[in-house]
Amino acid sequence: MNGRQFLRHVRKWAKAQRLDVRFIASEGPGSHGTLYVGNRKTTVKDRKKDIGKGLLNKMLADLGIEKDEFPSAGRS
Repeated sequence: MNGRQFLRHVRKWAKAQRLDVRFIASEGPGSHGTLYVGNRKTTVKDRKKDIGKGLLNKMLADLGIEKDEFPSAGRS
């Protein structure tokens, strides 16, 4: 899963939870950006690059999303 796919899945999940989602590309070093979901946030690395399993799990934890609610969270 790359950064764009992650953002797409988070937006879909947040919509079902009735949470606001904002991605601000300018809030982050280099090609990173900040993703806000409700009152939580995480940093998303380059949206073109793949996200490893460990980083994906950390980002989901930052946003309060359970692994079983998110596609590919258990796989790399």
